[in-house]
Amino acid sequence: MEVICLEEKAFYAIVDKVMAYVDEKNPQAQEKWIVDTEAMKLLGIKSTTTLQKYRDEGVIRFSQPSKKVILYDRDSINEYLEKHANDTF
Repeated sequence: MEVICLEEKAFYAIVDKVMAYVDEKNPQAQEKWIVDTEAMKLLGIKSTTTLQKYRDEGVIRFSQPSKKVILYDRDSINEYLEKHANDTF
């Protein structure tokens, strides 16, 4: 049996990476409402103008709990992506 020793800092860095991987692979552990940067990342867009266009056209669901805070529904983004997915031959 091999024993691996790690410094505390390295150990917690590995734990953080594992947790990030688990969160990515387990959609139920993820938040339903996400901020604009995460929504743009999921949609593969870089423009807040495009994100606003999607909001205005009703392409994706959003919530505006206060004047300057807009949150996006992760499920509606996933539905939009599935709707526009192309099947392989």
